[in-house]
Amino acid sequence: MNNKIIIAVDAMGGENSPQKIIDGIDLSLKENTENFFKLYGNKDQLSYLISKKRNIKNFCEIINCEDKIDDEESPLSAAKKNNTTSMWRCLESQKNGESQISLSAGNTGALLVLSRLILKMIDGVEKAALAGLWPNKTGMNLVLDLGANIECNEKNLIDFTYMGAALYKSLYPEINPKVALLNVGLEEIKGNEIIKKAYQYLKETKKGDFEFYGFIEGNHIMDGNVNVIVTDGFTGNIALKTAEGTADFIIKNLKDSLNKNFFSKLSMLFSYNSLKRFKKQLDPRKYNGAIFLGLNGPVVKSHGSTDAMGLYHSIKMCNKIAKGQLVEKIKKNLF
Repeated sequence: MNNKIIIAVDAMGGENSPQKIIDGIDLSLKENTENFFKLYGNKDQLSYLISKKRNIKNFCEIINCEDKIDDEESPLSAAKKNNTTSMWRCLESQKNGESQISLSAGNTGALLVLSRLILKMIDGVEKAALAGLWPNKTGMNLVLDLGANIECNEKNLIDFTYMGAALYKSLYPEINPKVALLNVGLEEIKGNEIIKKAYQYLKETKKGDFEFYGFIEGNHIMDGNVNVIVTDGFTGNIALKTAEGTADFIIKNLKDSLNKNFFSKLSMLFSYNSLKRFKKQLDPRKYNGAIFLGLNGPVVKSHGSTDAMGLYHSIKMCNKIAKGQLVEKIKKNLF
């Protein structure tokens, strides 16, 4: 186990857990056996599920936890439960050096608060950012913050820039990070004072392992001219939800149009493979897994309602982040 990537998993977080956790691990091990999973949760439930998938038994360790954090629970209530919950124990294992990265599909607010409480922030970083993957025409974007911080000052945006570039380099070591600030225009005079100050600093300060592109507008996020896009959590969350809603709208209306009459159904037969590729590209499970940046250890948040395939993609992300030495890269960029 010396060469394994050890992933601590909150096995009780999110819908249909721990079933989807075990199914996701099973899918991941069919592709990659580099990972070992420390599963925090109900021992009886986990043991039963693993007994039905014997091929994963040697890649898992179960740590029994008395309690879990519910999806509707407040972060304060979650913190008061202390180390009785699967989420707390999962994060604590990373703090104690027993794992290299933490994964949870549970309560986002509780996970952020507990992560800050247990793992602490990197010195000099004031706020943790939530970063997520987003497809573009040429590959993949990383967008942050996606909702952890409604209000940000220029230092926060600058920190997000350095942290986002480090994360992108960890995930895609062969690609040079190209960073832009999301704004209402491309000109230097556009935007509020906070984003203009962040722009001037990044333009004038040649620091960090990335190229600073400048401003980008929302309609060019997916053009592929940049691959790391930085904004405050309020704007980032709205942009993300708008993109998700637009993708759902396009897929639904395309499906309805192609099923409208005999001729449209016939045309669908000829374009089936192209439509299948299109649907696969927009499948949100492929981009499942947001990352809390700014902590003294990497934490991946899987969507609570995702299925085993979504968990598989989150596990894949965990493996890349752990091997890419994310925290070390962030500190190098910042200092």
